[in-house]
Amino acid sequence: MTHAEASLHRAPDAQSFDIDRVRADFPILHQEVHGRLLVYLDNGATTQKPVSVIETLERYYYLDNANVHRGLHELSERATRAFEAAREKVRNFIHASEVQEIVFVRGTTEAINLVAQSYGRRNIREGDEILITQMEHHSNIVPWQLLCEQTGAVLRIVPMSERGELVLEEFDRLLNERTKMVAVTHVSNALGSINPIKTLIRRAHDAGAVVLVDGAQAVAHIQVDVRDLDCDFYAFSGHKLYAPTGIGVLYGKQALLEAMPPYQGGGEMIERVTFEKTTYNALPYKFEAGTPNISGAIGLGSAIDYVKAMGLGAISAHERSILQYATQRALEVPGLRIIGTASLKCSILSFVIDDVHPSDVGTILDQLGVAVRAGHHCAMPVMQYFNLPGTARASIGMYNTRDDVDRFIDAVVRAKHMLSKQ
Repeated sequence: MTHAEASLHRAPDAQSFDIDRVRADFPILHQEVHGRLLVYLDNGATTQKPVSVIETLERYYYLDNANVHRGLHELSERATRAFEAAREKVRNFIHASEVQEIVFVRGTTEAINLVAQSYGRRNIREGDEILITQMEHHSNIVPWQLLCEQTGAVLRIVPMSERGELVLEEFDRLLNERTKMVAVTHVSNALGSINPIKTLIRRAHDAGAVVLVDGAQAVAHIQVDVRDLDCDFYAFSGHKLYAPTGIGVLYGKQALLEAMPPYQGGGEMIERVTFEKTTYNALPYKFEAGTPNISGAIGLGSAIDYVKAMGLGAISAHERSILQYATQRALEVPGLRIIGTASLKCSILSFVIDDVHPSDVGTILDQLGVAVRAGHHCAMPVMQYFNLPGTARASIGMYNTRDDVDRFIDAVVRAKHMLSKQ
């Protein structure tokens, strides 16, 4: 039995989550950085990969590397089976109704751009309104700004509170018969706030709007059931789910995807091409022009296997306890202020220290072996709201521990003392 197979035969529940065995599956964590054992707290940017995913990628390139759907030889058949098996794993993971509703893309950003340019260009007109929120990542702002420039539609913004929670009364006020699209993050990448997505979707549908959910920061931390949510589109990236970079998913309700024109043209997305006319392939291939990221999709399937084997409920419970402990320890540091104090949060602890630039904090923490993110986190409107140049952000994954938190807080205290003397 390989290391990968062994890891998938253990599935701890919330009471038996074995953090030492989990950490053993992530070889990158066992290195020293600047002479100190690595503490990795930048999971909001990208997660590390378990051995099972790494071995899956190796096995594909050692044994099965071939293009999919087009070849009649054995390698192509094996690659195609693994690629489509990954699509089914995604369908099952987010509880979609049909495998045709799962479109492989490069990541959340491409998924949102696909919807904006395919659904949006066909269905949104001058004077229509698109509703987003003040806490969105740039990838859920800029595509809609581009669409508004192209169509004459109007972008409306739902404000948030000082705690980093959406002002639901303003959401209701801004919804009207002109609202054609609501695009909202499930979990804020800058604040960790968990939005009441199901409520927002229901209210948007009552107003006649279609809803896209940016799930990039959600799928690795909380259960997602797209049928229960009743969202029209859901987008996420593999690399935040312990999978390779360059692979992501757009879920869309089948009827909507069927009615949408292709986003890109080329091979694979066609049924027949002549110089007079092209007819397009069936779903989901209509939106998958060119050779896809085959290894990335297969790696995503392996990552989903790993997360399911560990138990997403157990992962969530463990991460909640680590976030609670980190929050408690952070509040003990004089001059440290947490940015984002929503009543429902997951995985993210953003903070500033009085009179210290976040980038300086991040640099010193790196020298002490602690990896965090410092900056605006591709959420500049959030920083503008709080009148900050940025924050330092510690983001938690399944393999983080209380010892990691203690090392992190010790490093923050040292950074504060060093910088306050300058």
